[in-house]
Amino acid sequence: MSAATGSAQPRIVIAGGGLAGLSLALALKEALAEGIDVVVCDPALKRDPHGDKRSYAIAAAARRMLTALGVWNSVAEKAQPILDMVITDSRLQDPVRPTFLTFAGEVNGNEPFAHMVTAGDLTAALLEACRGAGVDLRPEGVKGFAVQGPRTDVALTGGEVLPAALLVAADGGRSRLREQAGIGWISWPYKQSGIVATIAHERDHEGKAVEHFLPSGPFAILPLKPEPQGDGTVQHRSSIVWTERAENVPALLESNPEDLLVELERRFGLQLGKLAFETKPQAFPLSFGVARSFVAERLALLGDAAHVIHPIAGQGLNLGLHDAAALAEIVTDAMRLGMDPGAADVLDDYERARRTDITAMGVVTDGLNRLFSNDVLPVRLVRDLGLGLVDRMPGLKRFFIREAAGLTGREPPRLLKGQSL
Repeated sequence: MSAATGSAQPRIVIAGGGLAGLSLALALKEALAEGIDVVVCDPALKRDPHGDKRSYAIAAAARRMLTALGVWNSVAEKAQPILDMVITDSRLQDPVRPTFLTFAGEVNGNEPFAHMVTAGDLTAALLEACRGAGVDLRPEGVKGFAVQGPRTDVALTGGEVLPAALLVAADGGRSRLREQAGIGWISWPYKQSGIVATIAHERDHEGKAVEHFLPSGPFAILPLKPEPQGDGTVQHRSSIVWTERAENVPALLESNPEDLLVELERRFGLQLGKLAFETKPQAFPLSFGVARSFVAERLALLGDAAHVIHPIAGQGLNLGLHDAAALAEIVTDAMRLGMDPGAADVLDDYERARRTDITAMGVVTDGLNRLFSNDVLPVRLVRDLGLGLVDRMPGLKRFFIREAAGLTGREPPRLLKGQSL
């Protein structure tokens, strides 16, 4: 009899039905089946996930995880592999943008280092898999919790209280559960905003991703799967992540569509022909943030609730999926040994497993943004020399590709190696 639930199975409640939270729920339920009760709570579960048109770069390690969970096959045909990566460094007014660094997009054999997938498609696939596995999906929020010795009582917005062995806060960068737990948050703003949109263009991108380093911040062009049209043709598409100084963003987004398209063309270039906005551009402020601890008593932080980084390397979601893989493995192994999944020593293992990786990625992305988001001539000369040297060193280029694919560092969780729990 579990003290957390009053039944034979311990219960884990996940507050947040985003990609990281759903991946954790699915991994736990597939590994432990009837031995665990997994509940995901999020008001967004009421909505049709296909309405989310954002796009994400799924690194090779995360794709292996999704394959091991039986989800990748549901989105593979809609996923665009990144086959090539080009990096430039220039001013906006420069007539020519010299290429300083190129990467072939494969890590092992024919395995691309990343795929582009829309959030809606991946969320829908994860929801379907979670339902099939027996995850309890609740379209309501978590408003608080109270630790009662061997359990935590999780209060839902609808009034129900769920006793649980462990509460996982996957409720975003402004996590109220993190705040309630008294976990500190180290953060600073970048004075930049990220503008995201899907762009239609005339010519095929051929799987090439481009990152233009501009003084106001990086401008990334990420290839998407072509969209079939009713007349038998296809519409070529890319996703953009346009980093801009925060003070410039309101005027850009409030300008008329023709003027905004001109500003887009100045950054995007015309190598893919005529451009058009397929989705309305949206902006969000950029910042760095990391929790002082990823755990508290019977609480674990997941994804953006634990860390927020600059999108310069496209690793935010992949870090969250890595969190899910690590926590799922630690909890599964503990429960198979008869341990309490919310015990302090189990959660300490999670803290140790993620702290170094997250700190390192935060330092790298923060440093890259500071290095490239400026127009100081000596700095430009040094960084361009560095990019050129890397481009001439195949071994170092392979390391960076494997880093982008999530395949370097300490021993990864089994799911990230494509192995089941």
